[in-house]
Amino acid sequence: HPCLLFSFSPETKEELEELMSDIKKTANKVRSKLKSIEQSIEQEEGLNRSSADLRIRKTQHSTLSRKFVEVMSEYNATQTDYRERCKGRIQRQLEITGRTTTSEELEDMLESGNPAIFSSGIIMDSNITKQALNEIETRHSEIIKLENSIRELHDMFMDMAMLVESQ
Repeated sequence: HPCLLFSFSPETKEELEELMSDIKKTANKVRSKLKSIEQSIEQEEGLNRSSADLRIRKTQHSTLSRKFVEVMSEYNATQTDYRERCKGRIQRQLEITGRTTTSEELEDMLESGNPAIFSSGIIMDSNITKQALNEIETRHSEIIKLENSIRELHDMFMDMAMLVESQ
């Protein structure tokens, strides 16, 4: 991922956040539509109507639901991959500053939600160290946002899995 080699400009970060927000809104709309279609199909079935039209609608709904889950799974995998790459970059930058961490320690640092934790114990006597620390803190806040987005996606997947399973 080429953007990991450089820090994002504020405009790029803002654009990325807007895109992620748009994707989330669109996904929620699609999920709602799929649920309402499912409910209308269930109502028709409740009335013991089993027409060719109903079977076609059920098949289309099933296909759309599976495709939606597939697309959102790919989006989730991309976000997870990006998170892992950011984590790797943070770990390398911490090593540059003279602080080595295990994956577990890095996860604990990221889970704490406090970017200042990266500066504890680091001697800030050079511009390189300060710059690396700033980049670490920036990546940390990006990872926190990404984790929130991944959690929301997970919830959406659980809903969709139930929806697909109920078919």
